[in-house]
Amino acid sequence: MNNTKVLVINRVKIINLSIFLTLIGIASIVPLFHQQMMTGPIVNATLFASTFLLGAQAGIIVGLIPSVIALSAGLLPPVLAPMVPFIMISNTILILVFDALKNKNYWLRVAVSSFLKFVFLYSTSSIVINLLLKKEVALQVAMMMSWPQLITALSGGVLAYLFLKNHK
Repeated sequence: MNNTKVLVINRVKIINLSIFLTLIGIASIVPLFHQQMMTGPIVNATLFASTFLLGAQAGIIVGLIPSVIALSAGLLPPVLAPMVPFIMISNTILILVFDALKNKNYWLRVAVSSFLKFVFLYSTSSIVINLLLKKEVALQVAMMMSWPQLITALSGGVLAYLFLKNHK
């Protein structure tokens, strides 16, 4: 008796896998540019697009990649290393809230999820940074974790919308 299982990969699965791998690729390469106001919107766009197209689980996986790469490749200033888990959690918050509001208007989803990501990251960074860093360094890091996070998340929502609008 032959107990062979056959894995059937249909066109939809191939397209979804291609989208997933493309978004992971983008999220993996972008941190190499070292520019928060460029990297942030693109990474957030990959989070919104992957969640919109493939669901929260795919979005979370895509959301973990940039932080892991930036940390392991030494792309982050060492003083930001303690913030990496909080950045990952804030990306997960963005994804889960965006996904939870899937029956709402796209722009409302982007606004609420971006704001909650910002609130979490800003509040946790204030605590973590003040505990671990010297005051002058803490102020610089706190600035990076404040309003630019909200701007880059909202900008990512706009970029994702442009991508998704042309994707259909």
